[in-house]
Amino acid sequence: MLIQLKRALFLCMAASLFMYSGSGLQTVHASSVVHETKSQSDKGDLKENKAAPVDAKPVDLSELRRKYSETFKFRGPEVKQIALTFDDGPDPRFTPQILDVLHRKGIKATFFVVGVRAKKFPKLMQRIHQEGHLIGNHSFSHPNFRKRSVKQFQTEILRTEKIIQNSVGYRPKLIRPPYGEIREEQVQWAKKNGYTLVNWNVDSQDWKGIDKNKVKSNVIDTAGPGSIILQHSGGGVGSNLNGTIQALPEIIDTLQAQGYHFVDLAELLQTTKYR
Repeated sequence: MLIQLKRALFLCMAASLFMYSGSGLQTVHASSVVHETKSQSDKGDLKENKAAPVDAKPVDLSELRRKYSETFKFRGPEVKQIALTFDDGPDPRFTPQILDVLHRKGIKATFFVVGVRAKKFPKLMQRIHQEGHLIGNHSFSHPNFRKRSVKQFQTEILRTEKIIQNSVGYRPKLIRPPYGEIREEQVQWAKKNGYTLVNWNVDSQDWKGIDKNKVKSNVIDTAGPGSIILQHSGGGVGSNLNGTIQALPEIIDTLQAQGYHFVDLAELLQTTKYR
């Protein structure tokens, strides 16, 4: 009798377990967990059953400047030389007027051009070159490189480099990242491939559409030995660079009266113009 009761109890428990597993909760073997984890880690999502690591905090510009001082420049040496630099051209609304001022004053400057405009306005590119100014690479489409991969950075630079070479016959050594923003891996790529990155230490803030007097004070009050001055020779729809065009002759006259000589960036940084 006792044996029969035990057998009946066993059958009831087995039936209950069968019904429970039928509801969708089944035994999971350790081997299947290992397989699933390996499969996901192969796709880059997980590794050793852990969440993917969060990217390290990007290195800021001051740290990049310290770590890559031979590649990433913000100013020149402490000499009585200053470099005028103009971004975002060539732009038929503004670039010719800036070139006219520089020609009258006998000043050589550096123009960081955007590839999409360089391709559209080859005659302006040729004028910049023929009048003795240095041309640098300012990307093709003016993205924020902090939000782009190394591959995207490389594509932007090489695409513009080819356009510049087709226009004026050389591949520029100097790169200015749009907005002055860049990632460490991109700096490393530039260093490895023989480029020099150039930001600035004097910002005219002319892109804001401010008037002549404000542009002038922004430059004169900050400029010093070895300064790299940021201005613009092009802009977006509705941009107004009349302030920088009108201020430019007075900026040149004032700084020359203080004993400064204007040179292009290759001379200021004592580097080559081309790669």
